[in-house]
Amino acid sequence: MVVEHRVEQRVEKREAVTQSQLEDVKTQNSDLQAQSVSPPAELSVRLVNGTTSCSGTVEVFYRGEWSAVCSGWWSMRDVMVVCRELHCGDAVAVNQEALVEEGRRGVAIKSCRGHESTITECGFREGGPGYCDGRNYHYVICSDLQAQSVSPPAELSVRLVNGTTSCSGTVEVFYRGEWLGLCPGWWGMKEAKVVCGELDCGNFVDVSRGPLVEDGRTIYVSCSLYGDESIGQCYKDEGSKNCNGGYYHHVTCSESVRLVDGAGLCSGRVEVKSDQSWASVCEADFDRQDAEVVCGELGCGAPAALQGGLYGGGEGQTSDKEFQCKGNESLLLDCDTSDRENNTCLPGNAVGLTCSEPDDVRLVGGDSRCAGGVERYDQGEWRTVGTLSDVKDIAAVVCRHLGCGSTVSVPPGNPARGFEASCSGSESSLRECPRSYDRSPGLTVICSESVRLVDGAGLCSGRVEVKSNQSWASVCEADFDRQDAEVVCGELGCGAPAALQGGLYGEGEGQTWDKEFQCKGKESLLLDCDTSDRENNICLPGNAVGLTCSEPDDVRLVGGGSRCAGGVERYDQGEWRTVGSDWDQRDVAAVVCRQLGCGSAVSVLPGNTTGAHGVVCDGTESALRECVITFDRHSGLTVICSSVQPDISLTDSMGGVSRGHQGPEVFRGYSFTITCSTQPQYPGGSFLLTFTCSNRTQTQPAVNHSAAFLFPAADDSHQGNYRCVYDNYGFSHNFSSESELLSLTITASPLPAFIIRHVVVLLILLTAITTSYLYYKPTRRQKRVNRVSSVDLYVNAMEMVSLSSRAEAGPGEERAAQGTE
Repeated sequence: MVVEHRVEQRVEKREAVTQSQLEDVKTQNSDLQAQSVSPPAELSVRLVNGTTSCSGTVEVFYRGEWSAVCSGWWSMRDVMVVCRELHCGDAVAVNQEALVEEGRRGVAIKSCRGHESTITECGFREGGPGYCDGRNYHYVICSDLQAQSVSPPAELSVRLVNGTTSCSGTVEVFYRGEWLGLCPGWWGMKEAKVVCGELDCGNFVDVSRGPLVEDGRTIYVSCSLYGDESIGQCYKDEGSKNCNGGYYHHVTCSESVRLVDGAGLCSGRVEVKSDQSWASVCEADFDRQDAEVVCGELGCGAPAALQGGLYGGGEGQTSDKEFQCKGNESLLLDCDTSDRENNTCLPGNAVGLTCSEPDDVRLVGGDSRCAGGVERYDQGEWRTVGTLSDVKDIAAVVCRHLGCGSTVSVPPGNPARGFEASCSGSESSLRECPRSYDRSPGLTVICSESVRLVDGAGLCSGRVEVKSNQSWASVCEADFDRQDAEVVCGELGCGAPAALQGGLYGEGEGQTWDKEFQCKGKESLLLDCDTSDRENNICLPGNAVGLTCSEPDDVRLVGGGSRCAGGVERYDQGEWRTVGSDWDQRDVAAVVCRQLGCGSAVSVLPGNTTGAHGVVCDGTESALRECVITFDRHSGLTVICSSVQPDISLTDSMGGVSRGHQGPEVFRGYSFTITCSTQPQYPGGSFLLTFTCSNRTQTQPAVNHSAAFLFPAADDSHQGNYRCVYDNYGFSHNFSSESELLSLTITASPLPAFIIRHVVVLLILLTAITTSYLYYKPTRRQKRVNRVSSVDLYVNAMEMVSLSSRAEAGPGEERAAQGTE
């Protein structure tokens, strides 16, 4: 019994110990469990229900529970922060997933800038129960770094790195297994637009100089202006040695707003990015303060026009948000939004926006804002703009950008060298032109202020437009005469008016000027002329006046004995200056001959050895002032031009020439004359008249720079094509030039020639009799004299008829007629 009792005591004691140990274990387990479920850090983020650890619905730990992020104005910049916080690489996509459950708390994240390390740096606002009712959560996809390491990017894909947003940074192209920078060659809007489009960003905003290129491999990329949709379709050239010491290209695109179907970077239909697709904005949801933010974000000036349907209706979806910007936000994403009360946007109400051009170009050192040395604001400072080509095109873009008129002149620029620009002439602003950081002579531009010629072949031709209330208007032909044209031509630095006609250079698309000009022809500016209100406020189609001025008389050839041969001089700043060039001399000569109306360049010889202004032309310019003119000193230039194309014309003295459908026609039996002529350039010379239907030719010396070839009576052998050839010799050169073809048709007269001649003679007789009757006094003696005079006139007229008949008759018929007499 005692033993049993002791055994029981030991068992109870052991059980007590065991129970105590179990309690300790439970306590330990409870502590461990409590430790394992300790809440995450406040406002930490996670992705749930995704296909990888770096994709899923976004949740934020807020006040003791995981809350989804309410669907609102969210962009790739917010996604960038989420992916960065989770160490998941780059942002790939954001869209909307499962519907929010009824009554659950939600958190709305304020717009991130994209550079934050965690979502807490962005700021947030609590939704509260019911805040997310009927909305969607945000579903995010990041580029899993681990997956990315085993799955390289596609060949020739592009990315932007080290930028402030996902749509800005240094451009890199994946090429042959590695990311390469871009060479600092000619790069501009067209290449940057391709990058922005390939990354599904918005508009191109700017391209600038990025970080200094380190020693290593780079790639050269050049895109055509149209058709390229990805960098892979552009021209590429791998290189390294030509890129060392240069700079990478840095591109800035808008991220979630763009203007499409406009005329330039600063106009178009407003579209915002929503759920990885672009949506138009309804006019009712967008006001001027919203427009100010968009214009600023796209690097443009103030809003100029805001209207529904201004740039089409768009083909995609329409945004369901109403913007509530204050006008001082940097980005449209920073603006508050609200759901649209009426979820319907009627056709034609997709809002279109026109912003003014950015205030990043100026002309300095001139007499007005439309004259001076060209400077562009770039990377925080004003930089001189220079070029060695495309002078006329760059000047046209600068004048257009500043809202000035036509280019008047491009005198020698600032000797300080600036970064080089290259334009096609059709750009709306200078930032659309490619540029390099090669140093070139500065550029000086003089623009007109309130009149311009557009859509012409050069600086001195085009449709007349005048500036009215900060916009340009065409001028009706009825409101503009030759004296007005003289003022315009003079204001634009051109010569006298050569052609003035309605519809000569198209109609234009804007408004029509509502005033009638009343210039006297001696005013310096069109604005100095008197005007009056137009009597009829309608200008019919085809009546927008076009004007062609002659080229300015600011170039001459001296010392050669002819206006088309000699040393080149240009009138500049009140004096004639020698012009020289050490390169592209044939191009300079071609422009000089063209401006002087002297045909083509025959010879280019060394000229005056004294220093002359340097000139650089590409050979296509209409006048020398369109070429680059520098202060560099060069040896002079002597040019010999060919003669110009001679003229060929057809005349007659008997009314036997008419205008047919195929060209001029001559009646059989009638005389006609073909005249060859040329402008007075070289003395002497001769004209050769060729006839294509036979080997028959005629040659006559040039008298007063013309020659006449007479044909007494037209017959069928004269039908065919004629051409004048002018030959001359001078300055040890043979000159020869041909006229256009003159196609001549011989046709039968509507009436026999002898009948027409009889009618002509009878008309002459009737006129003589009538004159005698009216001007002689009716005295008896005078009547007798008048009667005699009338008889004499009749006899003379009958003799003329007889002689005319004999001339038409053959020899046999004439003898028969004499025998009859």
